[in-house]
Amino acid sequence: MNSLLYISTVLIWGSTWLAIAWQVGEVAVPVSVFYRFLIAALVLLAGLTLLRRRQALHTRDHLFCLLQGGCVFGLNFYCFYTAAGYLPSGLIAILFSMSILFNAANGYLFFRTPVPRVFYLALALGLPGMALIFWQDLVTVEATWELLGAIGLTLLGTYGFSLGNMVSVRHQRCGLKINTTNAFAMLYGGMLMGLIAWAQGASFSLPAEPRYLGALVYLAVIGSVGGFGAYFMLVGRIGAGKAAYATVLFPLVALALSTVFEGYQWHADALIGLAMIVSGNLLMFNAHRLVWRWRQPV
Repeated sequence: MNSLLYISTVLIWGSTWLAIAWQVGEVAVPVSVFYRFLIAALVLLAGLTLLRRRQALHTRDHLFCLLQGGCVFGLNFYCFYTAAGYLPSGLIAILFSMSILFNAANGYLFFRTPVPRVFYLALALGLPGMALIFWQDLVTVEATWELLGAIGLTLLGTYGFSLGNMVSVRHQRCGLKINTTNAFAMLYGGMLMGLIAWAQGASFSLPAEPRYLGALVYLAVIGSVGGFGAYFMLVGRIGAGKAAYATVLFPLVALALSTVFEGYQWHADALIGLAMIVSGNLLMFNAHRLVWRWRQPV
């Protein structure tokens, strides 16, 4: 079951970054995020109601769903969609893979989950790896500030996603069902984006462009209901740190799609940087195995 959830998460999330890029342009960012998670929430709530699987939540639980919605289904995607106007979707996916490090740090901060020693080695690989991936663009003065801003937004959104992971861990430790908490979190996250769009005076009308509408439906139903459902089930079954291992491989799917559809050009520095980031994430995922082997008698 864990393998099926993992493969589903990798394939679904690996493809959603390109769909996000297809939504950037005519429609204001908070409007696109609003419709995505409003549709996802309504589909999930309707399904749970019909199947009589919707769990009753207390007021305190709804408040945590609001917090999770802002972190995972709202403000973080505001960052990702904005960054997608300046970065290829595959590179955003690579930066997002740093969530495995954020999860380790936040796991200790909120739940006192021990941070393995390899965390620091993984960090020493990941940060230079990011610099190598973007090195050729960083040395181009004309693009520096926009590029740095997009990188910063992506990392901020990734940290928000990690905070939402911690809320999901809280939900599941309290015996709450993933689909129910996800549904309300998506609803609250979408409503938050709707309020931001309204405050900005953005138009809520959608273009009749098939690619945009197709991407919206795919992101709402497959990417949100399916992808996040599979991911948070993994969080509950194997923990937030190990579940984030899914972010190791889906950037490869995203980069392959970006190469085909966006014309992303590979260079040696980017390949080395990608290898360093993946290696760091692999170290984090296998930390418990390395510690166990180190403790075994020879």
